[in-house]
Amino acid sequence: MRVLRVRDPFHRAQLAIAALFCSLGFQYATWASRIPALKDDLGLTAAEVGVLLMAAGVGAAVSFPLVAALMRRLGSQRLALLSALCLALVLPALAAAPNYPLALLVMCVDGVLVGCLNVAMNAQGAALEARFERNAMARLHATFSGGSLLAALLASGMNALTSAVAVHFAAAAAVLLLLVVCARTGLLAEGQLPEPSAAKEKKRAGKWAVPSRMTLWMCVAMAFGTVTEGAMNDWSALYLEDVAEASAELAPLGIAVVSGMMVVARLFADGWRSRWGDGRVVLTGSVLAGAGLIIALLSGGLVPALLGFACVGLGIAAVTPCVYVAAAGQGSDSLTLVAAMGTTGLLAGPPLIGFIANASSLVWGFAAVAASALVVSACSTRIRWTPAAEQLSRS
Repeated sequence: MRVLRVRDPFHRAQLAIAALFCSLGFQYATWASRIPALKDDLGLTAAEVGVLLMAAGVGAAVSFPLVAALMRRLGSQRLALLSALCLALVLPALAAAPNYPLALLVMCVDGVLVGCLNVAMNAQGAALEARFERNAMARLHATFSGGSLLAALLASGMNALTSAVAVHFAAAAAVLLLLVVCARTGLLAEGQLPEPSAAKEKKRAGKWAVPSRMTLWMCVAMAFGTVTEGAMNDWSALYLEDVAEASAELAPLGIAVVSGMMVVARLFADGWRSRWGDGRVVLTGSVLAGAGLIIALLSGGLVPALLGFACVGLGIAAVTPCVYVAAAGQGSDSLTLVAAMGTTGLLAGPPLIGFIANASSLVWGFAAVAASALVVSACSTRIRWTPAAEQLSRS
């Protein structure tokens, strides 16, 4: 039975695309897990670490013109494989960086490559849904979270064996290369990708068109959605320890609750999309995330905080998969722009929340996270989603 599933064209392509999502989550969490060691190795201050993190966000933000051109020239299949391969090489390069300026350059390149892979793999995921008329995007995004979990486990194991960042990153690069090999034979070729009608209209008008108003709403929704997601992963443990006064043993539960709920929600979200439609899933989820976190902040304490974090993980999990599908329906340029905003929000959001917390308090920083989720809910009412009836036909 397992062989038959792999031979099935849908499942073969799904597994290949899932390998790309897993590789991106794995690569991101790998270098993020060794920030303290990189800080010590390079002799950085806390402010310099913040700039180092921001460099990846800057790289992602400025990558839009390059990614759009590469998507037109190479197509999503070749761009995905090339960028995933280069991301594997970024890890040893970061470990070998002898000084702070070169580390900044490596992180900026990382942001550009993340932007390339993010666009290409989501284009493949949206094309998978369109070609086979089956929902799959949320489960693909679940493998991104699974890749992050795998990276955390590897980091823990490597820390027990050696403190050398170079050894850890070399092992991680080997895992990434294995994932690229898994993805290589199953991705959808360009001739297999359905072309949205909106993309055909843009081709007749020229190579590039000014983004539509709906695309801009998608960009805002994606940016604030990924700010919410990234900030919760990076700041939840510190909130529990400093504000909720949790012990050092309990503080990591914040990340575990958010990540765990996101994985579970993404495993079931494709069914929710089939039943209620993407628009209702995004609206309900983002309201749940924002309102749940606000109630937790007002209540104070460890248990309300964990419940609020669970609401965020559950509610925000399906936002990015649904917005990517909607953006892909507008053509590759729209998808590229929306994905660039998503990558920027994911990488630049946590430092911005840190600046807010430094200027006021961590409570206000998390209030900004809750506000970000509510901005997503407002944007969702302005986006034209696939009707629920069509989603039902894909289930």
